[in-house]
Amino acid sequence: PDPSSYEICSIGGNIATNAGGLCCVKYGVTTDYVLGMTVVLADGTAVRLGGARLKDTAGLSLTKLFVGSEGTLGVVTEVIVRLIPEQPPRSTVVGIFPDVVACSDAVLAVTRRIRPAMLEFMDNVSIRAVEADLRMGLDTSAGAMLLAQSDLTGPDRAAETEFMAEAFRTHGASEVFATDDPEEGEQFTVARRAAFTSLGKTGTLLLEDVGVPLPALPELVAGIEAISARRDVPIALVAHAGDGNTHPIIVLADDDPDRAHRAQAAFGEVMDLAIGMGGTITGEHGVGRLKAPWLPAQLGEDVMELNRRIKTALDPQGILNPGTMF
Repeated sequence: PDPSSYEICSIGGNIATNAGGLCCVKYGVTTDYVLGMTVVLADGTAVRLGGARLKDTAGLSLTKLFVGSEGTLGVVTEVIVRLIPEQPPRSTVVGIFPDVVACSDAVLAVTRRIRPAMLEFMDNVSIRAVEADLRMGLDTSAGAMLLAQSDLTGPDRAAETEFMAEAFRTHGASEVFATDDPEEGEQFTVARRAAFTSLGKTGTLLLEDVGVPLPALPELVAGIEAISARRDVPIALVAHAGDGNTHPIIVLADDDPDRAHRAQAAFGEVMDLAIGMGGTITGEHGVGRLKAPWLPAQLGEDVMELNRRIKTALDPQGILNPGTMF
């Protein structure tokens, strides 16, 4: 098979960005599983941080400092990770909503009470892109789709599944589908995971991952829709909705420089919107080079200076991933 068709997720990349994913609403992100590491510093010194200990508060939390540092503080060569038991078979609940705000309201109704194993969001643009690509029978008339899963066992799973289904109905879902069949539920997970790839076949993507405090999620998605309309650029929206981490995906047209200009403006406006809500310019993909100009606006100059002091202390010559984040 073509290697590009594989689902690839390197441990090093996860460490660099403190990556997340579909099950983070319940299980956390990369840093929650990193117990120790070996790091080569800018001067060539190799240091061991942490170790195979589930609890350890000795010294500063240097292991967590390097997770998410995007290669700017050292080169991670070895990692010790915490393992947990495999998830039991999951039940799946899918809700079809008239619009993204109603869908977001349902997210808040669920997360006020429980933390499901998964709570994922797709808007109409992303649903249509996946359906055109994979022909899975998705409802292309849906304003938004919410995908939830429970991995509890016995009566607790049935109760959690019914609670989520009822929350969907209460907040305007026109259709709610639930199944205990893992293979049937996996088809919806495949659709959600395919969103980036399917959208990539419609044009060049300018990808963001802004996040906000959960109560602000409906306002964020409404604001992103308004930016899309005002700038006249398509912005698909998928989200790890259960933890407020959204992926607004701006679709560019390679032969339309004016649209590219409007897209760049929309990109900045989405980040400004998130920052203005007390949110973040990146929940899991990292700052990199593209988002670096907005980092001071989120952190404030005092915290930016603290970041620079740490960077200078560990990499005085600026040789580690230069240009990234700072």
